[in-house]
Amino acid sequence: MQKWFSFLVVAFVISALFAFAADQKPKEKLVFKSTMGNVTFQHVKHTERAKGDCKVCHDKLFPQSETAPLNFKAAMHKTAEKGKTSCAACHVAGGTAFVTTGNCAKCHVKG
Repeated sequence: MQKWFSFLVVAFVISALFAFAADQKPKEKLVFKSTMGNVTFQHVKHTERAKGDCKVCHDKLFPQSETAPLNFKAAMHKTAEKGKTSCAACHVAGGTAFVTTGNCAKCHVKG
């Protein structure tokens, strides 16, 4: 009887862990409000490019929270590009993705 109870407890704990992990999946995309036009961040695409390694961005570039503010305000593009922080860790000359300069509409969508 005790073995059966122990088995049920272990099965319950494992089920709870799987349920918790399923709830932790990131959203496919996040929308950040901006006066220059909202920015839709394609999280799934970026995760694929990072080969599933969340540490590429979290927590050194961005908090691992969809509700935490990015604090990316006016004149921050140049600051981020100079320091290769935030989006400019990749989206900068010599980076692994397209350069932000002259490509505003790739991220910012008015409407």
